[in-house]
Amino acid sequence: MAMEQKLLLVYNIKPNREAEYYRYVLGEFLPALQNMGLMMVEGWHTAYGNYPMRLLVFRSENDVDLRTVLQKEQWQDARQKLMGLIRSYEEKVVPARNTFQFFLPTDQEKK
Repeated sequence: MAMEQKLLLVYNIKPNREAEYYRYVLGEFLPALQNMGLMMVEGWHTAYGNYPMRLLVFRSENDVDLRTVLQKEQWQDARQKLMGLIRSYEEKVVPARNTFQFFLPTDQEKK
């Protein structure tokens, strides 16, 4: 049995695009990922500090391979639409643990 994994997404919402961002994420992005077998298990907002504004965490359903999903055209299309509303995007696949997980984005690692 393969080790369970999580997909971590970090990014900032572009200024003045918040309403459009929320409409897209709630109305299209999350449902599209759910249809591909990815469930959002955590969503975090950074209110203070030098970390991206959003951290979204997804787990794959039992029989769904996370890396296979990330190769699908549906994922590429959903992510591409999201990219128009955000900046400083990074994603990382990590072994799943039942604790809070995050990573230092590339620009943060240099500081």
